[in-house]
Amino acid sequence: MIKTKAAQWQPEHFKWEVEDRVATITLNRPDRKNPLTFESYAELRDTFHRLRDANDVRVVVLTGAGDNFCSGGDVHEIIGPLTGMEMDGLLTFTRMTGDLVKEMRNCPQPIVAAIDGVCAGAGAILSMASDLRYATTDAKTAFLFTRVGLAGCDMGACAILPRIIGHGRASELLYTGRSMSAEEGLAWGYFSAVVPRAELHAKALGIALSLAQGPAFAHSMTKKCLHQEWSQSIEQALETEAQAQAICMKTQDFRRAYEAFVNKQRPSFEGN
Repeated sequence: MIKTKAAQWQPEHFKWEVEDRVATITLNRPDRKNPLTFESYAELRDTFHRLRDANDVRVVVLTGAGDNFCSGGDVHEIIGPLTGMEMDGLLTFTRMTGDLVKEMRNCPQPIVAAIDGVCAGAGAILSMASDLRYATTDAKTAFLFTRVGLAGCDMGACAILPRIIGHGRASELLYTGRSMSAEEGLAWGYFSAVVPRAELHAKALGIALSLAQGPAFAHSMTKKCLHQEWSQSIEQALETEAQAQAICMKTQDFRRAYEAFVNKQRPSFEGN
């Protein structure tokens, strides 16, 4: 498998930075609250796919420029054109947006979402599809699809959201389209922490750097099992985890951790 240097990538539709093995994706249309376009959807999908082969990225931070995360699909550049499409074009679009979620869940790196202000529609999905979520007190997360005449079942929301906050709470949000406050999101387990706006970047970057210093292969295995065990019985999950852990026990990072413990040192993980 050919590994790539993600630091050399130059996306067109969002800001991209790689430092200390942490890649930061910043949705960068702050004047419009960072909406998505057909092109940015596709580029995000392709970027998360390419991360499978990136050897210089261990964690991804996903955030928005300015005081908002993402307002969803651009009304003029996506919603308007969709109203004039035939069914084959609509299915091409909805499958492409679903593919973005697939790539987020299948890329080996943990994804840390840093959420401020508006987090709506497809923006709420991006936060939902991330592995860890941190928010400001001003964050408002809305799965608002029913408010524009669509079903709440968009981009995996009916499968993923109930697993995060519970079926009843997810049902209310998906039927009503109302905003979930930061306080609710924290109490329901959607957010790992809620911090003042000035501290959001440092909080998300801090956890990302901590994860980046950990055993990268083991983190990727954890993410893989968290995802694939949704559809497994307990017996199947136990076997999946037995195999996963046995594989991890053959890594050099496992040996490094043991040797560091014996020598009363802190392990230095290299990801292999």
